[in-house]
Amino acid sequence: MFPTSRTRRAPLVLYTCALAVLAACDDPLELGQRGLGGGFTTSQAAQTATEDRPRPDQRGVISYPGYQVAVAERGDTLADVAARVGLPPNELGRFNGIEPDVPLRAGEVIALPRRVAEPSPATGAVGTGPIQPPTVDVTTLAGNAIDSAEPTPAANPAPAVRPLPQTGQEPIRHRVERGETAFTIARLYDVPAKSLAEWNGLGADFAVREGQFLLIPVARVAAPRPAAPTNDATTAPGEGSPTPTPPSATQPLPDDEETATAAQTPDPEPVADVGTATQPANAGAFAFPVVGSIIRPYAKGRNEGIDIKAAPGTPVKAAAGGTVAAITQSAEGVPIIVLRHDGNLLTVYANVDDVKVTKGDTVRKGQPIAALRASADDAFVHFEVRDGFDSVDPTPFLE
Repeated sequence: MFPTSRTRRAPLVLYTCALAVLAACDDPLELGQRGLGGGFTTSQAAQTATEDRPRPDQRGVISYPGYQVAVAERGDTLADVAARVGLPPNELGRFNGIEPDVPLRAGEVIALPRRVAEPSPATGAVGTGPIQPPTVDVTTLAGNAIDSAEPTPAANPAPAVRPLPQTGQEPIRHRVERGETAFTIARLYDVPAKSLAEWNGLGADFAVREGQFLLIPVARVAAPRPAAPTNDATTAPGEGSPTPTPPSATQPLPDDEETATAAQTPDPEPVADVGTATQPANAGAFAFPVVGSIIRPYAKGRNEGIDIKAAPGTPVKAAAGGTVAAITQSAEGVPIIVLRHDGNLLTVYANVDDVKVTKGDTVRKGQPIAALRASADDAFVHFEVRDGFDSVDPTPFLE
């Protein structure tokens, strides 16, 4: 059996926004919603260092003991990958939940339903067989000892070092379930979403599809830190640190009158500097995106914004003037809009419909950018204010 996801959870309704497209951010911003009973969560995945994905052979095949995958090249369709690995396109398509003629992204990982010929020198691999965990044998230890020994004159030049076969741990292979996103999966396995995207050839929007297989990046094992140097040297008596000169040996003692005067002069009472009470720089500068009822307040770590309910179809308006920084959508296809404003502020509008702007547009305060969804149960906007990429309570910003 090959490794699969750690647990099988009930489907979650999650809205996720990837802001990798924003120039000021190296990692994308996540927006998630856990159904009507929960709230949007925007915590970033743990930034655990991970190994690079192994190199595929000329066919694109990466082989592990438990399973195999193929890596697509630029311009490939699923049928192209099937032809290279020697599998029927329809079988490969059914296993991955996509049609044979669907274009693939460069670097996209396709799971193989059954094993094909193992990578070997004939297919461009260094070794033959699946990637195995690294091991240390007597030959390796002996070779390292020889390499570290003092060089001796040799009549013949040393032979060229041959590359070693790839080694590594077998990653968990996770199948995407309904409602999951790249960010919820990255958080589940405690890996950076960026690494998850790089390993699996995800697009700039970090979108995943139901039934897609993802390789979970393998954590990089940190090299042991060198021991701190210690000074075990001892010194003979009298040869250590020089003895400091007493103050009385260099400065005369003060007169009795000066000492008494100094003792009678109290130090001034300390005055606490409480500063000036301030509000956020943009406090009160934003307008409500819709006029309605706040059905879910801001709660850091549980709901990273506020949810405002109004009648279905109500226009959703820009809270302030700015630029459309990103437009993406959840796994269910529900749009999410991100606007950039002055002062390094972002506003996020999720769970909307009928988007009326495009990325790069300049919008003014109060301009309609979308509408609430048609269903009465879903007719609310999740609204966030971000200071950089840290969520803040939107309430002080709203007029």
